[in-house]
Amino acid sequence: MPDRPLREPGARRGLMRDLAALDQALYEAVTVTRTPTLDSALRQLSAAADHSKISFVAAGLLALCPGRPRRAAVLGLAAVGVASSTANLLGKRLVRRPRPHRAEASPFPGRHVPMPASASFPSGHTASAVAFAAAVGPAFPAATVPLGLLACAVGYSRIHTGVHYPGDVVAGAVLGTGAAAAVLAAAARRGG
Repeated sequence: MPDRPLREPGARRGLMRDLAALDQALYEAVTVTRTPTLDSALRQLSAAADHSKISFVAAGLLALCPGRPRRAAVLGLAAVGVASSTANLLGKRLVRRPRPHRAEASPFPGRHVPMPASASFPSGHTASAVAFAAAVGPAFPAATVPLGLLACAVGYSRIHTGVHYPGDVVAGAVLGTGAAAAVLAAAARRGG
């Protein structure tokens, strides 16, 4: 019995090492897969998601319609604010994971976007896109599928363009979902 506590930290370290190896392998599989048709579109999508521009445009379009769409826009933007600040002010500063390394002889340099100076974990783009979609969906169900697919595409674009590992994107999606849940719960408590 006294051995058990000593084994658990070793098992956790082993699990973390295995997850890091899987994360690296998935990232590398994306970087060496030739996808010329997707490269330009995903590079443009990734850049369009900078500073949550896509979410702001979608919110603006929703806000043009009174009632549920306008309420959905407000909830979505509130969730973006929570997700973005949590990812950038807390997550990146606490974890400080380096961005993926891009080899100088990268097989497809045309797919890359500029490498951000911030830490890699979690993906702020993904957190914000998922937060917006997850907050808007319950308030305006017609937007659920399109915004959900768009959020998934934004997340994948960050891997494809070489600025995030898959684990960063998964963490961003979890964070975004949590941010949306917090905003929706707060709105429900306020009766709105």
